[in-house]
Amino acid sequence: MWRFAIPLLVVIALVAAFGRALFLDPGKVPSPLIGEPVPEFSLPGLYEPEKNFSSDDLKGHISLVNVFGTWCPGCHEEHDLLMAWSQSQDVPIYGFNLRDERDAAINWLNRDGNPYAKIGFDPGGETSIDWGIYGAPETFLIDAEGRIRLKHIGPMTEAVLREKIIPAIEMLQAEMLREEQS
Repeated sequence: MWRFAIPLLVVIALVAAFGRALFLDPGKVPSPLIGEPVPEFSLPGLYEPEKNFSSDDLKGHISLVNVFGTWCPGCHEEHDLLMAWSQSQDVPIYGFNLRDERDAAINWLNRDGNPYAKIGFDPGGETSIDWGIYGAPETFLIDAEGRIRLKHIGPMTEAVLREKIIPAIEMLQAEMLREEQS
């Protein structure tokens, strides 16, 4: 009897696990870095390799960090939205150019526009590993103290901005205002 019950229980458990996985949102991968300081880094600039983009650039103001590559279809999808954001918002976007060719990235940004205040060039993806980056595009919201407050995996959309990013920025701005007043 037990000879048949154990395999049956294993099959039932596997079916339940796989069935649950069908309903998970791949864009909601939890990050252990939420609430933590950004990992220390210093990357050569994309346009000017001698001018580094580092963790120090993310302190003192709220900012977004967007991971992109010319090889990434989702990065091309979100590019117009990032361009519009960079021209209409006070919150700057910084870029990690991930596993890319420098010339390809420069040509793309020169042709389609550059929404980034600064861009770090991470051709091997070493810095991206420290950030827990799985691929591109990914976007992080960084508070004025240089802590990661939010991570979005996948292309940025109007809905993501409206429902996730902007409310989080407004919350951070309100926190900063309360701290200044006290």
